[in-house]
Amino acid sequence: MSGFRKGTLHSALDTWLDTARTTLPFPAAHAIILSMTKPLLIVNVVGLTHDMLGPNTPHLQSLATQGFARPMGTVLPAVTCSTQSTILTGTLPREHGIVANGWYFRDLAEVWLWRQSNHLVKGERIYDVGKQRDPAYTTAKMFWWYNMYAAVNYSMTPRPSYPADGRKIMDSYSQPAGLKDELQAKYGVFPLFKFWGPGADITSSRWIADASVDVLRKHRPSLSLVYLPHLDYNLQRLGPNDPKVAEDIRLIDTEAGKLIAVAQELGMDVIVLSEYAITPVSRAVHINRVLRQHGYLTVRKEALGWETLDCGASRAFAVADHQIAHVYVQRPEDLKAVKLLLSMTDGVDGVFDRTEQRQFGLDHERSGDLVAIAAEDSWFTYYFWLDDAVAPDYARTVDIHRKPGYDPVELFVDPQMMLPQLRVARRLAQKFLGFRYYMDVIGLDASIVKGSHGRLPTPGKESTEGPVFISSNRAIERDTIAMTDVKSLALQIQFP
Repeated sequence: MSGFRKGTLHSALDTWLDTARTTLPFPAAHAIILSMTKPLLIVNVVGLTHDMLGPNTPHLQSLATQGFARPMGTVLPAVTCSTQSTILTGTLPREHGIVANGWYFRDLAEVWLWRQSNHLVKGERIYDVGKQRDPAYTTAKMFWWYNMYAAVNYSMTPRPSYPADGRKIMDSYSQPAGLKDELQAKYGVFPLFKFWGPGADITSSRWIADASVDVLRKHRPSLSLVYLPHLDYNLQRLGPNDPKVAEDIRLIDTEAGKLIAVAQELGMDVIVLSEYAITPVSRAVHINRVLRQHGYLTVRKEALGWETLDCGASRAFAVADHQIAHVYVQRPEDLKAVKLLLSMTDGVDGVFDRTEQRQFGLDHERSGDLVAIAAEDSWFTYYFWLDDAVAPDYARTVDIHRKPGYDPVELFVDPQMMLPQLRVARRLAQKFLGFRYYMDVIGLDASIVKGSHGRLPTPGKESTEGPVFISSNRAIERDTIAMTDVKSLALQIQFP
């Protein structure tokens, strides 16, 4: 190339760079100038299946037509924290260590669910590899789990404040710290009571979508991860076969479409996926009551009259999580008897010891000594009391951190309560006046739950009982996609 042409090329490049610097926000200009990574948006539409694509999902169907869509394999357990960790690391729970949405911390003798520290997850994430390949690589992680202290540039997750007087103040955690203030100044405080509980609806997913659009436009991340939970609610309340669910599918398609449109406007590729499918259930299995009735589970009688689970004193107890339960057995000599007992319990499909857990990639030290799987029409409650009169105070509230197991009954106001709106109004008045309050509006009838998840799909029913994978990029198309493939496929898009 002659000196004249080389100089002309450099001059043109300098002009383009100057234009980018002056017309784009600095982070976006910086990313474009220094990064050759193809930007990618991954939208996690919880509960979406391949069979839902159609007239109720015009935006998602358009994306699938532009690219492709396939049913996607999942992992055991098919629950949020485990599946998201597999998606981001490309490994099974035995490697990343997230064996459920929570587990028994043996050294503390306590059950903790829904922890938020990213340090709990082991393994190399998509964005770790991206940063290694491209120093200018940036990531936005909007409401995916294990958000706190993740090695990303922009993130936000619900994080209430708990003053010493017992109140619960709505707030969020973000990286950088000022991001939550910026977004909440524009859209209001994140609507946590619309994110989970009896009031959960499209409001929270709409808030996340709108805030994520802001982050996409302003910061232009190399990788954007957005979590849209709306389908989780009525699929569990009503079951997937209820006609009312069609409206929920239309609503979430609108929010996903908003993100897809902005991403494509910005030249991003798009992946839409889900974590699991929710299937119909008609039976609640009270696994801890079974263990208690046979002398394995111990409770503590509290001073105010209710019972609490005494994990450290129990010979065996279960951490129930949708359709799986980690069963922790203190004495090795009890293993066979507990396994036989649970195997013979109605609504239990299988019970696997540590050796048998290997076939599912679930043989991790955090896993129970036994893992129970519910039958297709069943799910596990955490209930350990035998008389509702002595149920712990948190049982009748939305309290995802103190309950020693997952509780989908939190999605309902107690249908047996007289004038529930009056009860709620009274409690809210106490809150606004600065008094301690007890939002005891949740019932104890687990039979009202009509949908659950956690099992692996029945062979041949993956399109209705498994998650979905949709991509705008046909270069990565293949006949079958495992959840462990997502990381490598995303990187293939970004670094072709």
